[in-house]
Amino acid sequence: MRGALLLFVGFICLIVPLPGLGRQVLTDAEKLERVYALYAAYREAFPAVKGIAAKDALQMLKNGQKLVFVDTRSPEEREVSMLPQAISKETFLAASSAAYGDSVVIGYCTISYRSGIFARDLVGTGREIYNLEGGLLAWILEGGKVYDRDGATWRVHVYGDKWNLAPDGYEMIVFPLWKQFFPFN
Repeated sequence: MRGALLLFVGFICLIVPLPGLGRQVLTDAEKLERVYALYAAYREAFPAVKGIAAKDALQMLKNGQKLVFVDTRSPEEREVSMLPQAISKETFLAASSAAYGDSVVIGYCTISYRSGIFARDLVGTGREIYNLEGGLLAWILEGGKVYDRDGATWRVHVYGDKWNLAPDGYEMIVFPLWKQFFPFN
């Protein structure tokens, strides 16, 4: 019995790598490159959605343009940190179509796959929404700040170890493996 248990544990260790084990250290520039490469692959799922680069959205914010960020992540992820002036997708959907008519509306999530799907589903509804290319990760790698209920924070929630690409100095909060494999519990 003990031999079978050791064999099972060994098998699990082979198929479920421990977070950070054997991970190469990347520079922030390399992390940004990886974020954009991941986003480019995901982009195929929502070709009709207009994207906006994080550096362009940052510049718009700096110039005082009215922006509304729509966070399409779970409440658990949003509790850790959000972009400035962000609202939840539930808040956005509950508002009238004209509520944000004088603002540029930009959806995002960790890397902007979920927000891309959200924006795709809104195409043709009269609600124009851009997708933040590379999501929250591109935002912070391009120099943007994130906030929690107490103000600026250096914590971000990334969906899983694959997306653990925030700049040095950030604390990563990652879903446990069971939630990564079964996200709809």
